[in-house]
Parts: sequence; structure tokens; C-alpha cells
Amino acid sequence: MFKGAYTAIVTPFGRDGGVDYERLRELLERQIAAGIDGVVPVGTTGESPTLDVAEHEKVIATTVDVCRGRIPVIAGTGANSTSEAIELTRHAMAVGADATLQVTPYYNKPNQEGLYRHFSAVADLGLPVVLYNIPGRTGREIEVATVARLARHPKIVAIKEAAGSVTRVSQILDACTMTVLCGDDGLTLPMMAVGASGVVSVASNIVPGPVAEMVHAALAGRWSEAQSLHRHWNRLFEDLFIDTNPIPIKAALAMAGQIEEVYRLPLCEMSAALRQKLAATLKALGLIGSGG
Repeated sequence: MFKGAYTAIVTPFGRDGGVDYERLRELLERQIAAGIDGVVPVGTTGESPTLDVAEHEKVIATTVDVCRGRIPVIAGTGANSTSEAIELTRHAMAVGADATLQVTPYYNKPNQEGLYRHFSAVADLGLPVVLYNIPGRTGREIEVATVARLARHPKIVAIKEAAGSVTRVSQILDACTMTVLCGDDGLTLPMMAVGASGVVSVASNIVPGPVAEMVHAALAGRWSEAQSLHRHWNRLFEDLFIDTNPIPIKAALAMAGQIEEVYRLPLCEMSAALRQKLAATLKALGLIGSGG
């Protein structure tokens, strides 16, 4: 159901600390103009843990309004409370989101039966569900057997794999019919080589065109072209994770003049040494000027 390059869009804040909805609209228009296949608001990169419910819902509604059916919106509406995930997903449905991204419940670390019931309860609402496996943040992996069991639900259509394992892609595709989207920019091409259908990308916030070109080349079987693009941009893929996501990508966008560099605690700016490293990469790739 979903394939291609999807941007895990950042949530821009103004100097007053509030969500900058006008900047969000500008970012989304850049994504569409660059040929990205879809966007994912209020995921990890969108700083979902520090948005209140009203902001969460307004970011999704704004994203849907801007995209206006031009590209799909997979709304981040996950939570470690099933009732909260259901509430957020109902709102996403009401404003016209195309699907929901459902992260593995974090901190409370449910067992596999609990995960099955949680995701099934959200999927029962009727909005297509993209599972989000990221054990490094949640402390719990969705086991392949559980993914296969969930795949039998008609509304659970895909999984975002951010466990850093190419092997899991093969295991999932062997176990069930499920679209797999990569959740790590540097692993996009390796995962697509074994059957993934695209990526939910952090890097495409700043280079949407090249990420889309790489993914489209791979989908079309133009592997040499895709490999060349991967090698060219891999330094960026790596450096966007030298600190906790989304700190580096927001710093990069700020250096490029696209947003204000504002975070909400407990996230804060990166160290001077890491900033210098990131800036050197952005300059080398022509994304900012020598004075950036």
C-alpha cells in the first residue's frame, strides 16, 4: 500500500517555543515540490514526546491540509497508552490522514500478546496502520512472529523497521505479506536490496529530492544509480545521527535557513564539536555556504 520515500517531518518551533505552523507549511511545500512520496508528521523526528495533545492534533491537521491529497500523510499517533493512541488516531481519521504510524509502546514494555492486542485495537478503528519497530527507543521489539500475526489484520499494512537489522526484513517478508519501510537512512539501500519498499527518512527533511531519487531508482531496479546516490549522501546519513534525533537534522535545517534552531527540553542543542562536524559535512555537500 505504501512504497517510496516518506519524510519524517520535523516540527519547527518559533523563538517563543511554540509550534511554528507557517514554517511547517513551508517545509511541507518544499517536500512536495521535490518529489517526495509522502510525509510522516509527529513521529520521533517530529518530537512527539514534547507536543501536547492540542499541538499534536494541530500539526497533523495542518499537514493534511497542506498536502490536500497530493501526497499521503501517515500520521504519528502512537502512544504507550492504548486509549491515548486510539484517541489520537480517531482525530487523524477525522481530519483525513491516510494512515497512522504506531510506535511500539515504550517504557511499560508489554509482552508480545500485549503488543498484539494494542496494535489490533488501533487497527480496528479502520485507518491503515504502519507498525513502528524501534527497540532502541522503546525497549521492546515486535517479534517477527507477532508481525506475522498482526499482518492478518486487514488494516495493518506495513512496518517501519528501525532496529538496524537487514536480516529482519527478510524474516518478515518470509513470514507474511507486509510492506517493509526502512527507518534508518544509511540502511535504505541494503534493506531495499532484500525487499523493503522504501524509507521513512530523516535526511529527506533537507535533501528530499536525492532521497526520493535514490529510492525510486532502487524500486525501478536501477541499482547502479541508487548505489551512486547512496555513496554520495552516506556521509550526511551518518552525521544526522551523531547526536539524538532530531537534534542534528534540526540543526542542519537551521544552518540552511529553513527553521529556527529551537528544541524543547529535555532535548537541547548539540556540542560545539559535533556542530562543527555536521557543518563541515553540509558544506562539503553544498547544502550550506562556507559561512554557514
